[in-house]
Amino acid sequence: MFLDLFYGLRKEGVPVSMQEWRLFMTGLEKGLHRSDLLGFYDLAKSCLVKSETYFDAFDRVFARIFRGVEAELSVSEELLEWLNDPKNFDGLTEEQREALEHLDADELMRQFFERLEEQDERHDGGGRWIGTGGHSPFGHGGEHPTGIRVGGRSQNRSAMKVAEDRRFMDYRTDLTLDLRNTKLALKRLRHLTRSGPEDELDIDESVDETCKNAGEIELVYRPEKRNNVRLVLFMDVGGTMDPYYEPVSRLLTALHEERGLRDFKAYYFHNCVYERVGSTADMYAKDAVPTGDILRRLDERWKVLFVGDAAMHPAELMRERGNINPRYAADTRGVDWLLRIREHFERCVWLNPDSPTDWPLTQSTRVIQSMFPMFPLSLDGIQEAVTALVGGRPSTPGGQTRH
Repeated sequence: MFLDLFYGLRKEGVPVSMQEWRLFMTGLEKGLHRSDLLGFYDLAKSCLVKSETYFDAFDRVFARIFRGVEAELSVSEELLEWLNDPKNFDGLTEEQREALEHLDADELMRQFFERLEEQDERHDGGGRWIGTGGHSPFGHGGEHPTGIRVGGRSQNRSAMKVAEDRRFMDYRTDLTLDLRNTKLALKRLRHLTRSGPEDELDIDESVDETCKNAGEIELVYRPEKRNNVRLVLFMDVGGTMDPYYEPVSRLLTALHEERGLRDFKAYYFHNCVYERVGSTADMYAKDAVPTGDILRRLDERWKVLFVGDAAMHPAELMRERGNINPRYAADTRGVDWLLRIREHFERCVWLNPDSPTDWPLTQSTRVIQSMFPMFPLSLDGIQEAVTALVGGRPSTPGGQTRH
């Protein structure tokens, strides 16, 4: 089976060398695959794939060879087919919603696995089984204060967990269309100071010194003016951010091309910042960056720009183990990570692609808006956010001001 993987990758065009294959075998001998399918997948991908260009090819070969070996959260094709056509559901009244049991993350997952073992037919509109509509904690298209969405696209943005393979796409950095106005909006992201060697001729001082020396030329040099702004960008990706792929890509492209920045770093997260963020859209890749390391390496002078709709289930923000991906849930709450970032850096702002009229409708957005100055992801919003980052004092659309 292992040789099938090697030759399958080579046949698919993935350039796997014997050196990389030996590295993979050594990793297996040392137990780096953690004795589960997901660990084996991660180890194989990190050892055998040298470029993200071949990620899709690797996944196709891996799925073909290891089909039938199920991971911890695998859901049968039959069940996904049942959920593929959600029934219409009018929703619950406020009284009915309050009467539903609020499950913590561990109990929610325990009951979910029990239902997977017991269920053998389709269910719609109920309160127990994995189905569509209704008020069951499990399924698609229904409503429950602490529920799991199984497959499909988000409809109500209210799932506490999601049982599916979350695959996100990196924002692009090579967009050229409609970039001019975005770049102009970012031009104010500059704080010029003189630093470095004294190799720039100071004409005014040279004239003054020459006059003082009775006409004998005296040249005076000074350090060059440079932009002293260091910016770290945190971008929400996937799910409800998919409709905003183009504007966020334009913003990222413009920041990559803003040569005046002294330093720039960009990281990805999904819904909320947790223990790790990604240098690519795969937040759980081997090269994911611990958020604590960012706080240790970057001093308070760095400016922080968040881009995201801030819309999520309240548990993702306010509860321990709130990560919507249950495989990577941890004890530190998302709101605690956001507070640590806010307290560590002098200036942080949030760009929200949703309409400002929608912000008050989501509890998580209201909480985040109380923590960071929030601006719309528009040209005016970018200009106001930049002014707040470099030292201005504009108020947020909600009327709050952060100095």
